[in-house]
Parts: sequence; structure tokens; C-alpha cells
Amino acid sequence: MILNIAAYLFVAIDDADALADRLRVRAEGDGLRGSMLVTPEGLNLFLAGTEASLHGFLDWLREDPRFAALHAKESWSEAIPFAKLKVKRKHEIIAFRREHASPLEAGQRAPAVDPPTLARWIAQGHDDAGRRLVLLDTRNREEVGFGTFQDALTLPIDNFTELPAALAPHRDALRDATVVSFCTGGIRCEKAALWLRHDGMDNLLQLEGGILGYFEQVGGIGYDGRCFVFDARVALDPHLAPLADGAAVA
Repeated sequence: MILNIAAYLFVAIDDADALADRLRVRAEGDGLRGSMLVTPEGLNLFLAGTEASLHGFLDWLREDPRFAALHAKESWSEAIPFAKLKVKRKHEIIAFRREHASPLEAGQRAPAVDPPTLARWIAQGHDDAGRRLVLLDTRNREEVGFGTFQDALTLPIDNFTELPAALAPHRDALRDATVVSFCTGGIRCEKAALWLRHDGMDNLLQLEGGILGYFEQVGGIGYDGRCFVFDARVALDPHLAPLADGAAVA
């Protein structure tokens, strides 16, 4: 079986170019495929390989104190869903192009709700203070087409940078709700939550670990369909089983 991991960490990296080179050499030596984004604000990893090789790579990476807190969400497949290894040097670990959207800049993360708590809120129809619950999907319309939380607020966007404008007409109607932003693995909902809270939306939380973290911890409670992923598996169901399980073609 092939182990697949999705992981990100916001952390200051002042040697991004050199780090990207080291990561490439190590990952190639371990026979890993997938993508790694290296930026001044942190790392974003989607990798696949044997369990021993991938865990060895993560252990090696966490020896650097900057990445000791890196948490990887795991899933399994019969084949490697990536055709090659790509290591890219970027400015952001997900393009948003707005200030006040990084924990490094804000000095703290946006408040989060963990999957078991969200599952309980979904089941009872409100948060623990009795406020109505609204789930805000920060992904694009293609991803939403594969599945989302029941009754989630989805937006007609193709790129993450379009989210603030698309959400603007809804903000007044959300003032009396507890809004939980979510995405695939947590990066987009974390950035969106930070920026929107800075912009005055103080009733907004982020889902810790995104949909994949939710599936991993509580399954599909309140979720309809699958979660789109950016590789040959296409999408994962709440048991983290892939829609397709063939090797990626170069």
C-alpha cells in the first residue's frame, strides 16, 4: 500500500531557496512523489510513497526545530497518485494576495474548532452558546461539486483570491451566526478566517485540519459526497478511500 500525506505549517523560513533544494534531494532519495511548496511563510506538502520512506522523510524534516510541529494527515492508496516530484518556491503557501491573512503577520492563528466539536454542533444544530451554525466553504466550485457539508454556504468562485468579494453580499446575514470556515486541509480556511476577522467578521472560526482532518477524526457526520484532492485519486470519501486508484500518468 502507498501512504499519502497532506501537511502544511505556517512558519518563518528565511532560507527558502536553500531549503527547497535540500527537500528535493532528500525526497528524491526516498523515492517520494508529489508536490512541495516552500515559501517565506511556511510549507505545503502533498506527498506519496512507501510508509517507511515517507515517515522517514517526515522524521528527518521535523529534526529542524522550525518544523517540529508539522502534522500530516494520512490516507492510503494502491498506487502512487502523482506522476513525479515537484518542488516549487512560492511567495505564499496558497495564493490569497491580501495582508493580514498569515499567522506570522497576525502573531497568532485564527480561533479554531476541532472536528469532534463541530460534529456535535452539526448534530445539535447550533453551537454551545445556542447560536445558529453556518459552515462556509472556502474552496472553488469544481471542488464543491464533489461534495461539501450539508447546507454549507458555497461561493461561485474559481480561485481563492475571489473569496472576499464573493462573500461580501452574505456578510450581513451571517452576523447572528457562528460561522465555521473549512477547506480541504486547512490552509485556505485558516487564511480566510484571519483576513475576515481582521476585516470585522469576529464570529468566524476555522475548522482545524480541514475536511481531511474531519474525515480522519469523525468520518462523514454532516457531510455529503467526497472531498476533492489534487492528484490522480480525484476525491476521497469520508473513510478516506479514493474515487480512483490508478497510477498517475506523466
